[in-house]
Amino acid sequence: MENLPVEVIGNILSFLGAARDVVLASATCRKWRDAFREHLQVLSFNSNDWAAYRDLTTSQLEILITQTIFQTTGLKSLYIMMDNVDEFSASTVTAWLMYTREMLRQLFYNVCTNINMNILEICGRQKLEMLLLAHNSITGVEPTFQRFPCLTSLSLNSVTISALDLSLLLTACPKIESLELVNPIIAMSDAQVIVELSSSSLKNLYIEVVSLDKFIIEAESIERLHLKDCSFDVFELIGKGTLKQFIIDEGSMIHLELTETVENLEVVDISNFAIMWKNFYQMISKSLKLRRLRLWDVIFDDEDEMVDIETIAVCFPQLTHLSLSYDLGDGILDYGLPGSSHLENVLVLELGWTIISDLFTHWVDGLLKRSPNLQKLVIHGFVSDTNSLEECQTLANFTSSIVELMREYIHVQVQFEYV
Repeated sequence: MENLPVEVIGNILSFLGAARDVVLASATCRKWRDAFREHLQVLSFNSNDWAAYRDLTTSQLEILITQTIFQTTGLKSLYIMMDNVDEFSASTVTAWLMYTREMLRQLFYNVCTNINMNILEICGRQKLEMLLLAHNSITGVEPTFQRFPCLTSLSLNSVTISALDLSLLLTACPKIESLELVNPIIAMSDAQVIVELSSSSLKNLYIEVVSLDKFIIEAESIERLHLKDCSFDVFELIGKGTLKQFIIDEGSMIHLELTETVENLEVVDISNFAIMWKNFYQMISKSLKLRRLRLWDVIFDDEDEMVDIETIAVCFPQLTHLSLSYDLGDGILDYGLPGSSHLENVLVLELGWTIISDLFTHWVDGLLKRSPNLQKLVIHGFVSDTNSLEECQTLANFTSSIVELMREYIHVQVQFEYV
């Protein structure tokens, strides 16, 4: 250890991250203290890392954080994540950010202050590349003065912001590639809440727990869109055929439109969501490069609707991974399975149920016959904690029928996953 260059020691301390661990390690000797002062790049104050943070008064915490930060000279990543901690002095927090902002590349900020601070004004026009803000308020965005020329990743968690300021903030980040919006509080000026965003560089968009009348995003370079637990009357993505992954996890939408974005789709993953199969299929039907299709616990708006396997086989010839789980109607064998086209390239098939029935076994059999090159079959099911003797017998019979069925497909690996 004596021969380690001071720069390497600085990297070791940076990997520790948590302020308490870094300070303790730097007390080893003078060389490690020098590395802490001159070569430490990452420093994290997180109330979840050390329970003693909550035992300190706000004033003591401010002094502790101030003394630690002001001993460093080259921080590139600063985490100040103080959940369930009383309000800090705005002037003190401003001093932390002013001291580090010129070298800082990443800022993770969740701090409540006695006066609302303008983080954009303090950190704008610097070299910041990643910014996470939580439980703060953003107002009066001025893209000309509060510009983030190097920012590539922006995450807003439980941040209060108007639709206009959100749009202006995105404009102020000309190189942004990743945007996360988690439970934002969108300030309303009208009865109808409409968010319109535009970015030529955005590649990844993640939206969670958002409820709006209309959300429109124009992103000509977008590659990944993930919507989780969202509710929109209208959601529209306007792109230029770059979208590769489209994921919806829970939520509801009256109207969903992907404009000029689906030609290069490789992954479509829809779960716990109500869809109209015909409309949804028409929207993704041009996705000839689709490799993974997952429709899990989907609810069809029309009770008579079901996934048409023939259509999937014909329109998605490169499909390698197919996952299906939904309530099987009586017409599944008559309308969902018939056809002659095979799922030639499907290697993995995942199938699930909510209610065990003989219908499911027949459905599995039909899909196996359509998948000549299948390598793996995964059966997902739900088992109640309070099963009756009859329900246990039904499950046993079902498992036996699947095992018997798979004797015809000895080359296929079978896996059962019950929850």
